[in-house]
Amino acid sequence: MTSIARSILRRLFNREFRPADVAQQVVGGFLLAGPFVVTEEVWVLAGVMGRLQWAVVVAMVVAIGWGALYRADSGRDADDETEVAGIPSRFLTLMLVSFGSVLVLAYSFAAPEAFDADAAQTGKAVSIGAVFAVVGAATADSVF
Repeated sequence: MTSIARSILRRLFNREFRPADVAQQVVGGFLLAGPFVVTEEVWVLAGVMGRLQWAVVVAMVVAIGWGALYRADSGRDADDETEVAGIPSRFLTLMLVSFGSVLVLAYSFAAPEAFDADAAQTGKAVSIGAVFAVVGAATADSVF
């Protein structure tokens, strides 16, 4: 590995936030996201959600993630963590895992095709699933 790559990895994954933490987030995110990807009710709800409701759900995911990482765990401070574009690395990966795990599962199970969903409905269904995935990912990151 080149020194530049090591330097970038060191900045992204300082000793407070390691690749093992990302792996824990992934396990927690996938664990709780799975059941919601294949549930017809989630896709029906996503089909009738408006843009404002979708924005509220996304804001809920962000708020739950921030609260679980930096409010529920008094030993963790966002200001002490490495940042990417002003966002703490741990929080950034939590959001990527929360939405990404649901998206990967949805397409792996062909859920958008099974529920005849367009891109907007899929995005809304992913956001609904992310509410639960963020709980699993943040919990796994904080506990382990």
